[in-house]
Amino acid sequence: MKFPLLSVLSLALPLIGGTLHSADWPQWRGPMRTGFAPAGEPVPAVLPTEPKAVWRIPIGDGFASPIISGGRVFYLDNQDAQEVAHAVDAATGKELWRSENIFSSHKDGFGIGPRCTPVADGGRVFVQSAKGEFRCLNASDGKVIWRTNFVDDFGAIYIGEKGKASGASRHGAAGSPIIDGENIIVQVGSVTGASIVAFKKATGEIVWKSGNDQTAYAAPIIATVAGVRQFITFTADSLIGLDPKTGKQLWSVPTPTRLGRNVTTPNVSGDLVVVASHQLGLVATRLTPANGDLIAANAWTNKSMMINFSSPVVVGGHLYGLGPSKNIFCITLKTGEIVWEKTGLIQTSGDRAEATFLIMGKNILMLSDSGELILFAADPAAYHEISRVQACGATWCNPAYADGRLYLRDNRELICLQLL
Repeated sequence: MKFPLLSVLSLALPLIGGTLHSADWPQWRGPMRTGFAPAGEPVPAVLPTEPKAVWRIPIGDGFASPIISGGRVFYLDNQDAQEVAHAVDAATGKELWRSENIFSSHKDGFGIGPRCTPVADGGRVFVQSAKGEFRCLNASDGKVIWRTNFVDDFGAIYIGEKGKASGASRHGAAGSPIIDGENIIVQVGSVTGASIVAFKKATGEIVWKSGNDQTAYAAPIIATVAGVRQFITFTADSLIGLDPKTGKQLWSVPTPTRLGRNVTTPNVSGDLVVVASHQLGLVATRLTPANGDLIAANAWTNKSMMINFSSPVVVGGHLYGLGPSKNIFCITLKTGEIVWEKTGLIQTSGDRAEATFLIMGKNILMLSDSGELILFAADPAAYHEISRVQACGATWCNPAYADGRLYLRDNRELICLQLL
């Protein structure tokens, strides 16, 4: 563990349980990691025919999504074979700082550059390289507050796209960390007792270490299921729930897949936790309290929905997403049955279907991997498309939304689009 390089500053309230700026999208899939635009945030009823680009700036390659906090956009990209963090003014796109040499860039058959979406928390921004360098930066100037390295400090293994390497050791650390009060919980991926590690977010002090799973690519969540608040993650080996305060394992379900390619963010509805993979299909695990413990059991499996990369979203009692046949679907969470599905609606940039989803009031905004925005109704009765428009080039990155503006990236530009 590397101790703080700078004296720790007095910073803002924590993300979880703290006060968010009304126009913040400070982490993966928004304030609560559910894809929902914050309550009270104005959302478009229809997409503009030709959305105005408030600004656009050139950027390097990468798969890390942009975030917004305190009037700044934070993003990571590849620059001269280095993963670099940037902060730009959300109103103008003017660069405010860049933090060089986070780590040498990971490269594989999918491309080059960072995979992990940063996390902002008041005066801090947390960034993670594909090869396991983790840093807490001062949000105002990009200076390092504290850092650690998964390989050097915890014995995690990074191999790259070689042989039978699986999970994050193969395609790089991608699952964005999550704030919990005074702590930040990070998927370190060491198989010797530090699969998941909680740090004091201000200092980097280790609070707890847990588990022996190789981590995969899915971002974790914190949610209350079956009456128990818990940290839930989809590793290369298992779907697990931990006590976020102590790291104690509450339950675990094996989820073995070839090369540990588990990518989707867990979704929660009632007592169900739902994940999907290209081999397991769409799987719902039911949690039941019993004598102070939690019992995890399969509720249903839909093998036809062998989703590879695209994380679905939950609206009401239904799950909406993109299936393996480039099919937009609606599934009832009670049984896992398909309510409706539509194919032939999108053009994707390759043979791997990918799309991201934001929930805009009564509608869902989908960004396909060809860069097309599609607004459709979150209606279990039928698919109803409202509007669509080409927004950017090929992308696998979730956009961020605040104050009627959508911030999105491809491998050439970071773009601020006016939707209202």
